[in-house]
Amino acid sequence: MEDKVQRISGHGSSDPTSSDRVANDKTPELTGVLHPLEEKSLIRKIDLNLMPLLIVSYGLQYLDKTSLSYSAILNIQQDLGLQGQDFSWASGIFYIGYLAASYPISLGFVRFPLGKYLSVFIFLWGIVLTLHAVAVNYASLMVLRTLLGVFESAISPGFSMITGMWYTPPEHVSRHSFWFAGNAIASIIGSMIAYGILYYAGDFPQWKLLFLIFGLITVAWSVLLWFYLPDSPSSAHFLTSTERKLASLRPKKFQRTTQTRKWNRAQFKETFVDPKTWWFLIFSLIISIPNGGLTSFKTLIISGFGYDKFQTILMELPAAAFQLTTVVFAAIVTTNIRRSRLFVLSGIYLIAIAGVLMIQLLPSSKKLPRLAGFWLTTSVSPAFPLMMSLFASNTAGFTKKSSVVGLIFVGYCVGNFVGPQFFRSEEAPGYDTAFATILACSAIVFAITLVFHIYLRRVNGKRDREQGVYIDPEEHREVHLQADEELDRVDETDMQNKDFRYVL
Repeated sequence: MEDKVQRISGHGSSDPTSSDRVANDKTPELTGVLHPLEEKSLIRKIDLNLMPLLIVSYGLQYLDKTSLSYSAILNIQQDLGLQGQDFSWASGIFYIGYLAASYPISLGFVRFPLGKYLSVFIFLWGIVLTLHAVAVNYASLMVLRTLLGVFESAISPGFSMITGMWYTPPEHVSRHSFWFAGNAIASIIGSMIAYGILYYAGDFPQWKLLFLIFGLITVAWSVLLWFYLPDSPSSAHFLTSTERKLASLRPKKFQRTTQTRKWNRAQFKETFVDPKTWWFLIFSLIISIPNGGLTSFKTLIISGFGYDKFQTILMELPAAAFQLTTVVFAAIVTTNIRRSRLFVLSGIYLIAIAGVLMIQLLPSSKKLPRLAGFWLTTSVSPAFPLMMSLFASNTAGFTKKSSVVGLIFVGYCVGNFVGPQFFRSEEAPGYDTAFATILACSAIVFAITLVFHIYLRRVNGKRDREQGVYIDPEEHREVHLQADEELDRVDETDMQNKDFRYVL
């Protein structure tokens, strides 16, 4: 790749540091075009160095967030004296902390180096999770869950910002899906760890051991991340100076968005007059209501089908494998079929509707079919990476991106907080109110997704007619180092840039 990059930039020296010296001396201008084969090699290099960091980090977030669900099987409720809706509140309070911190933390995406900023938050959430092992009652657990929500609130929006910074719109679904797949992988690993802890017979409570293991792993990982997660393409340690330039320009060919440390008031105001912002907020809210309940109550739901605690933990393995399969399948379909993201989203929620009906309509004696219905209900896992890829592809302007992603996670927090409240303790193990709510949310999402497709298609058509030219938002665009150098100084929103077209 280095030889190719040197040829692109017009400097044929075989000295591997020559490109760095050229960049530092700023003598000859960069010239040339990034051709498809060379771009493919550059993308592979970025993927190999960036994606493993995001996948593991996101998997740890899911593992740590759902640790309360595993601890329910390991007797935390009995040891801490949780009664009635206490467990629901302990689950939901996480999202109060998340909500309180979401928007202030999104401001930090503009003010601070992104990689270091996220590493610090991962370190802090690891410390808080470890301290769960010293919880002695309901009040102390509530404080710790709130703080955990505060520190985890930076990760999902931060990773979406990173994806938009490094990749072009046609690549957004697959890369969002890659790091989101860490959820399913972590669920498999977490289930095996929890299953092993079930055989621990010492005096130290099993649920405390779980928190210690998950928390200390997270702390260790955050230290590694501090040194290896780059703040932006322009500071990536694994790229040469010319490769950094190329990596930085690729997404800007589509979005004309440059990372800046300056807060843009005009972009902030535009956030609130853009109809897309409110769609993302509402969509995030509605899909999070089922997610909040199912994430915290999944072990209790599965045990309610008639499985003992050992079987319940093991049943998490095929469920996680199924979720991983749906995420990968959705990524493959939307990557290879253009203008399919919103249609795939609609289809996912039709499957979820079928799953809820299986759980509610089949008799309790049909244990395995009802379990299969639960797996179908949780197969909406691709909805989150698809939504975030739509955000990353259809929102431009660095301040606007930071503002919209903050609002998305306001909806996410409210939905996840409300969701567990529909799981009424007096309705266990059937949770009729909860599943009726999940059914209603799935139907609403199906409808508003189709409406959003119509809206974006009309906006694209209007811009095509006004300019007299058809622009494909998912086309391949070559990077011209000299001609595109001015993109490093441009930061426009999708509404300001009339050449912008929205991905469907």
